[in-house]
Amino acid sequence: MYLYIMRHFVVLFCMLVCGLKTAKAANYVYDYNNNCNRAYQSYLSLHFAEGRSALFSEISANPYNLMATYIADYEDCIMLLLNCDKEEYKHREAHMNQRLNLLEKGDHNSPWYRFTRSGVYLHWALINMRMGDTYHQAIYFRKSFLLLKENKKLFPQFEYNSVFAGLQEAVAGSLPDNYKWLAALFGIKGSVKKGTDQLEVFLNTHSPEQPLYAETQLYYLFTRFYLVADQRGVWEYLTGKRFATRNNLLNTYVKANLALDYRKADAAIETLNAAMAEPEYKNYPVFDYQMGMALLTRADTGCTYYFNQYLNKNKSELFIKDAWQKMAFAWYIAGNTAKAEYCKKQIIQRGTARLDADKQAEKFGEKKTWPMRKLLQCRYLIEGGYYKQALAVLNTIDNASLTNIADKEEYYFRMGRIYEESGNSTKALEFYQYAIAMGKNRHEQFAARAALQKGRIYEQTGNNPQAIASYKECLAMPEHDFQNSIDNQAKAGLNRVDGK
Repeated sequence: MYLYIMRHFVVLFCMLVCGLKTAKAANYVYDYNNNCNRAYQSYLSLHFAEGRSALFSEISANPYNLMATYIADYEDCIMLLLNCDKEEYKHREAHMNQRLNLLEKGDHNSPWYRFTRSGVYLHWALINMRMGDTYHQAIYFRKSFLLLKENKKLFPQFEYNSVFAGLQEAVAGSLPDNYKWLAALFGIKGSVKKGTDQLEVFLNTHSPEQPLYAETQLYYLFTRFYLVADQRGVWEYLTGKRFATRNNLLNTYVKANLALDYRKADAAIETLNAAMAEPEYKNYPVFDYQMGMALLTRADTGCTYYFNQYLNKNKSELFIKDAWQKMAFAWYIAGNTAKAEYCKKQIIQRGTARLDADKQAEKFGEKKTWPMRKLLQCRYLIEGGYYKQALAVLNTIDNASLTNIADKEEYYFRMGRIYEESGNSTKALEFYQYAIAMGKNRHEQFAARAALQKGRIYEQTGNNPQAIASYKECLAMPEHDFQNSIDNQAKAGLNRVDGK
């Protein structure tokens, strides 16, 4: 498969280079025609063979269309973001400079000249972020930002500027305090709301057949879901007519991912099952991870099959420890101690601890103890959206008998989550406060998460002063599990409330 792909890349690049050698005075254009649209739509659906075929057709007919050069970069970006394969990265990383050199030959008076180069740098900034190379991530992001800034100054009416500008502003608005210097360095005035609004305006004034629409839709959904915290609105969008998953594996990934984070495990399973018949599905181990996670929320040990599939097919270093931990928990909840202990031992021996999820898994692997079985089961039932079952489990626990402070924290937090999701905000706030009082000076995640959820409740009810106080309380917590993720959400909440 790899040799097949690389052979076509070599052919593609040689066609472009030969074109440059035989006609130095050629007129380069940025023509988003039918071939380019077909390639773009194919790449944004994870149908890479179809995308390459469309680009070959375009370059054969018009070797000086730099729009084809730019669109080719999406394959590398999406493939590496989803699979995080370091060997694949080594084979593909030279493409960035090759494409930038070609794009440099474009018309400097065209708004697409700086925009496409900004896009390539943005793609590779995201790739390097995923690969853990923060140095190149920062360099490429800065170059992308400066090119876009110049393009906005020269071509203020160029409507496509708002796609990257909206994304950058929304992300900058969610940066936690220890990353504020980054936004200041770039001169970005971050605002989650303003950035997301720019993306929404673009979607409302363009059609799916126009350039960048598909990716703008994804940027908008993620910023609105995670940064604006409008999970309900995003879910309505995902289940409406504007968002199709049929024959679109990237949309399948997005919908399954957001379904899991919105506690819709049944919907995630349905979405993934519907996509399994697509030939390209097997090329992305992340789908196995998503299915495993969805089944785990049901306490279904069948999840271990999919986590093992992920581990066997995955070529990245990410979520390895996390997958072993999840299998350990699945067997532990089911009462199979031997298999649970085996999986726990693998956590220490496998993978890396770069991501929050893997760091937390490693901490668990180093402990000799296990979490309380019923609380663990309750956690996953809540994450799957099975609130009645979770409450039934919690009701079998005698709170007064909990002697471990961490267990008491978790008990109060889980009870708060159930009440919140059941629409009883008053009781939810009461239990969240119990969790905070119990754990505000400790290193478990529950007090910080309780403060975060309090902030969201107050924000949704329009009590902005209490929302601000709760988000700040969350950020002031001592070091704890999942700190980066929780702090980012609290910072985004502060940004939203301050902007109202």
